[in-house]
Amino acid sequence: HVQLVESGGDSVQAGGSLTLSCEISSISVMRYCLAWFRQAPGKSRELVASINRVDRVEYSDSVKGRFTISRDSAKRTLYLKMDNINPEDTGTYTCAAEGDCLWTYARWGQGTQVTVS
Repeated sequence: HVQLVESGGDSVQAGGSLTLSCEISSISVMRYCLAWFRQAPGKSRELVASINRVDRVEYSDSVKGRFTISRDSAKRTLYLKMDNINPEDTGTYTCAAEGDCLWTYARWGQGTQVTVS
């Protein structure tokens, strides 16, 4: 049974930094496409960043140059380092895993809240 558990969400001031973590059980983090999504109040969920099985990373235009996605296979953990955060980054951040980045994600965490003021 695959479980994804996020942590690290917090209330931060604009311009600050935050690192989110997603602990993943029961699958090899190196064999899956892993991604971070976020959903702001009143908006649809959007893909923020993804990393595929050969470490190719992609970012949404809104976070490119400010966010960094990475993973640690030994810790079975996916990370999202967020720098120069702004109020538009407020939302619920959720990690997801799937066999390929082009497929529909079927494995999701519960989410962690980030609030930027």
